[in-house]
Amino acid sequence: MYRFMSFFMLALVSAVPMLQGGEMADSKGTVVIMLGPPGSGKGTQAVQLSEQFKLPHISTGDLFRHHKKHDTELGRKAAAYSEAGELVPDALVIDMLGERVAQPDCDAGYILDGFPRTLNQAVAFGKEILGSHELVVLNLDVEYDVVTERLGGRLTCTQCGHPFHKLFNKPVREGICDECGGALTQRKDDTEDVIRNRLRVYDTQTKPLIQYYQDLGVLNSVDAGKDKQSIFTELTGTIKAARRVSNHG
Repeated sequence: MYRFMSFFMLALVSAVPMLQGGEMADSKGTVVIMLGPPGSGKGTQAVQLSEQFKLPHISTGDLFRHHKKHDTELGRKAAAYSEAGELVPDALVIDMLGERVAQPDCDAGYILDGFPRTLNQAVAFGKEILGSHELVVLNLDVEYDVVTERLGGRLTCTQCGHPFHKLFNKPVREGICDECGGALTQRKDDTEDVIRNRLRVYDTQTKPLIQYYQDLGVLNSVDAGKDKQSIFTELTGTIKAARRVSNHG
């Protein structure tokens, strides 16, 4: 009798997905790709979603910094292109990403922020890295005027790095950091001309991915012009719904 009950309990436990951070884990694993123009809030939402679903948040910028800091072979190759003012080749970016997502903490899935940026990267990712994971693509749709206002108003303390905004998070004293009294400055890439150029690059290189993932049936667009909490709630619901469909598909 004891042996039968032990077998029954083992079978029952095996049939129920493990819990992760209050959410039902996806047996296939879930890869979330964040799309959207600069200033749409991809990074902010990716961090929150990572905490909510207990999935690693992976950005290509962080990967480059990691490899550069540890002076890896991949890092040295990437640095050579960057120092020459050239774009890092897709194949090298794919190698870095493939190495990262092969680590055990990515078995249940992960969240990609800043990748893919081009159609070639998207195709290579699907063929070489995605594997059996379920893919969910979240497109943060926002008007470019809103993006320009968000990015163009950003201020950063030159001493402690604390962020402020000319409209949404003003310092008590203009141009002075509330935290340490340091001077506030605007990043060179947050001027209107640079922002407009970044948006043009996005239109040319990255925006075509919206149609690509739409054709694959994995695109989910949300209005990123709303407040952060409303956006987060919608994104969370979208991921949960995609997991339910996957698990019952």
